[in-house]
Amino acid sequence: MDRLYENFNKLLKATSTDFIRYKYAEINWGSHMLGLVGPRGIGKTTMFLQHIKQNMNPKDTLYVSADNMYFADNSLIDLTDKFSKQGGKHLFIDEIHKYPNWSRELKQIFDSYPDMQVLFTGSSILDIYKGTADLSRRAPIYEMQGLSFREYLSMFHQIHVPAYSLEEILEHKVEIPGIAHPLPLFAEYIRHGYYPFSKDTTFEIELNQVINQTMENDIPQYANMNVSTGRKLKQLLMIIAKSVPFKPVMQKLADIIGVSRNYLSDYLLYIEKAGMIAQVRDDTGGIRGLGKVEKIYLDNTNLIYALGRENSNIGNMRETFFYNQMRMKQDVISSKISDFQIGERTFEIGGKNKGQQQIAKAQEGYIVKDDIETGYGNIIPLWNFGMNY
Repeated sequence: MDRLYENFNKLLKATSTDFIRYKYAEINWGSHMLGLVGPRGIGKTTMFLQHIKQNMNPKDTLYVSADNMYFADNSLIDLTDKFSKQGGKHLFIDEIHKYPNWSRELKQIFDSYPDMQVLFTGSSILDIYKGTADLSRRAPIYEMQGLSFREYLSMFHQIHVPAYSLEEILEHKVEIPGIAHPLPLFAEYIRHGYYPFSKDTTFEIELNQVINQTMENDIPQYANMNVSTGRKLKQLLMIIAKSVPFKPVMQKLADIIGVSRNYLSDYLLYIEKAGMIAQVRDDTGGIRGLGKVEKIYLDNTNLIYALGRENSNIGNMRETFFYNQMRMKQDVISSKISDFQIGERTFEIGGKNKGQQQIAKAQEGYIVKDDIETGYGNIIPLWNFGMNY
C-alpha cells in the first residue's frame, strides 16, 4: 500500500484549487457512498482531488485508481480492510469501471464497513449505469458534463461571472464585466473550450484519443461487441458528424453501415450514454427520454470540429451548443414549429439575419442569434445560453 499512498500524495500536491467545476456545489459530499460519472476527460478525477485537498485529512484518506497494478493481486475488499485497520475513513476510487465486478464489491464494502466512506468515479458511464442497478439505493450517482462557456471564461481567462437562470437570460440580464466584445472568446470556446484539457498544446491529439477509446474500447466492452461492430459504431459517429443536423431515417442508416435496423436504436443509445452524441426527442408521453428521436447531434461543439473539420456546418454548431448548454438544467425537446422547446417556450436558432417567421405561431417564442453581442425583445444572443451553469 505504500506505493498507493506515494502516488496519492504526488497527485494531491500537483492539484490546483484555483478553478472548481459547477458540479462540486451540487454534490452531497457527506454521503456514505456516492458516484460521479460522465464522459472521459471532463475533470472528475481533479474534482475528487480538489475535495480531498480542501476538506480531508490525508492521514485517514486514500485516493486510488482502479486500474492500478495493485489490483492485479489484491481486491477492493482487501484494500478496504487494510485501510480500515490503519484508521482509514475516506476511500476515493477513480475509474471504478476498470475493476471487474466492482458493483458487487462496493455493495459488500457498504454493508461490511459502515464507518468507511467510499466515493468513486467512472469514465465509461455505460458500465456505471449497468452496475448501479446492483447498488440499488446505496449510492447516489451524480452526472457531470464538460465546461460551460461561463466555466471556460473562468478557467481559461480568469473572467469570473455568476451563473444565470433561463429567466435571467431571457430578460437580458447576462453581463461579462470588463468584456465589451464576447464573440472572440465565444469562438474560442466553440472550437476548444468544452474539455478542461483544452489547455494542453496536444489537445487535438488527446481529444481524438478520447473519441477512439470511447468508440473502440468502452462501448464494445460494455455491449460485448466484436471489433468489426466497434468500427461500424465509429462509422455511424462520422455520419452524424457530417450531418446538418442529423434527422435519423433508421432503415437507411442501418443499410449504410451494414447492421440490422433492430440494433440501431441500441447502438445510438450506447454512443449517447458514452457522451459522444445527443439525441433530441419529441414530447411523446410528456417526459424527455420517452419520446421519438427527432434529431441527433454530436454531444458538443468541440467534437464537431474534431470530426467534421472542413465539413463542419455553422447551423449544426449553433444548435449543438444551445442543446448542450441548456440540457443541464432544463428539459429540452424538439419543437413542432421550430428548433427546440423548453416548457411552453419555443426557440429558433440562427445567425444574425434570422427572422421571426418560424415562431410566429408560438405561444412564447424566442430568436436565438449567433454573431450578435446584445439582444432585445425576444432576440437573445446565442452566447448568453452558455452562462446557465
